[in-house]
Amino acid sequence: MLLKDNQTKASFVQGNTACAQAALDAGVRFFAGYPITPSSEIAEILSRKLPMLGGKFIQMEDEIASMGAILGASLTGKKVLTSTSGPGFSLKQELIGFASLCEIPCVIVNVQRGGPSTGLPTSPAQGDVMQSRWGTHGDHPIIVLSPSTVKETYDLTVRAFNLTESLRVPVILLSDEITGHIHEKIEFPDKNKLKLLSRPKAVKNPGKKYLPFAVSKPEEVPRVANFGEGFRFNVTGLLHNDDGFPMNLPEKNEFLLTRLHKKITSRIRELCTFVSIYLNDSETIIFSYGSTSRSCFQAAKIARSKGSKVGAISIKTLWPFPDFLIQELASCVKRVVVCEMNMGQIVHEVQRASDGRFKIEKVNSISGSMITPGEILDKIL
Repeated sequence: MLLKDNQTKASFVQGNTACAQAALDAGVRFFAGYPITPSSEIAEILSRKLPMLGGKFIQMEDEIASMGAILGASLTGKKVLTSTSGPGFSLKQELIGFASLCEIPCVIVNVQRGGPSTGLPTSPAQGDVMQSRWGTHGDHPIIVLSPSTVKETYDLTVRAFNLTESLRVPVILLSDEITGHIHEKIEFPDKNKLKLLSRPKAVKNPGKKYLPFAVSKPEEVPRVANFGEGFRFNVTGLLHNDDGFPMNLPEKNEFLLTRLHKKITSRIRELCTFVSIYLNDSETIIFSYGSTSRSCFQAAKIARSKGSKVGAISIKTLWPFPDFLIQELASCVKRVVVCEMNMGQIVHEVQRASDGRFKIEKVNSISGSMITPGEILDKIL
């Protein structure tokens, strides 16, 4: 079910539906993709709804073409989206790198499923965490958000568009089969009251050459014009100068790559969000993300009822990783239990950031089944 224009009400919907509604409410008017389980509902909904709003929906021949199409549309000023899963996410990686270097706003939804290869198309997993950060080659910038509920799927989808537009960096919404397909009650906000951000606009300066990638500070976002708005400039996948044309000068190479990352690292506390329970006096923290957080929070509540000082944290921003959060935990907790539906990926980031200041354990599942509260309780009690 999708809301009618200007309609606000409580609805019982699945995560993928909430994602599609959020994209529309955030202003998406171009989608290109290829159907793949368990993300197909997003494309199906937008194929019906976008034309009704004057937008464009294109089913491409594959996921590579889908990424190329949304990047082209984004360069004309459109808010754009593509969605995929599993092998489709792998195929998108090269052009995600292109978007990172050329600072092209775009949102990519990856509803994770079991792998590798064709894997388990209808079963949940969290095996794409490291791929979402390092899937494309080179030291590229990226932002990755991870919802665990239908409401968070809506909220983080809107946030993804605000971040990609305002920072001109690709943003990945890393959902999973459980979060994408679970049905929950959600009260959709009034879309007219959403706080939506736009990309920095180019300003004409008569008598001066337009430099689309020029900035005055390393953490500043460049004012790249939209194609067709009266500016002439070049876009290339090669390392480039302020005018967009290729260059190979060591000091300028370093400045460009450093600047791409400083847009993110200089705002890390603003970007990294999380939710938590029972942190004040906890000696053990259950650390999670995505749908696994649902079991972790339930396990923490049960452990509390048994008298154990257990709390839980669910991070909503996977990348950049919130090192500061781990470092702040080190002053008050004795143990962190990291729960993931993989063989252990984000646990290594927790270990790195903790620098050995507390004990780290893990609970993992690679069976295609959700981690249960009971499995977590067996570890922590």
